[in-house]
Amino acid sequence: MDILQLIDRLEELFNDAKAVPFTHNVVVDEDRMLELIDQMRIAIPEEVKKAQQVMAQRDRVMAQAQEEANRTLQLSRDKAEQLIERDIIVQEAQRRAEQILAQARNEAEVTRVDADNYVVDTLMQLQDQISKMSNQVANGIRMVQEEQMRKGSGSPEKEV
Repeated sequence: MDILQLIDRLEELFNDAKAVPFTHNVVVDEDRMLELIDQMRIAIPEEVKKAQQVMAQRDRVMAQAQEEANRTLQLSRDKAEQLIERDIIVQEAQRRAEQILAQARNEAEVTRVDADNYVVDTLMQLQDQISKMSNQVANGIRMVQEEQMRKGSGSPEKEV
């Protein structure tokens, strides 16, 4: 299940919770809450795996671009060797080979930068989602502990 769907379900669980009268506290179904947390623990590695796949794809694209650049450069060099007697043609072939190589390197760099940006954006979104969930869980824990303290128990029955 997608991490965003799990977050939506967590929010729905919170919204469906019963309010404790005269407080800002709510009572949630512990089993459903723990089940959602377990599902999130499973889903987060999937999001990381997707980011790793994007990085691997980026590396493949860069390798292909480098291979194409090398192939193009070698073809240009072969052509230049065949035309060695014609100095002007040789110089033009070398210039063209360098231009193609520079263009291939530029394209590979653009692809790498785009892939890196995508990975960073994806990981930042994931980090933001995890942070929000962590804040929500921490707030829930704090609210329950405060409620326990107000009721006079002083020590929670279950350590979270």
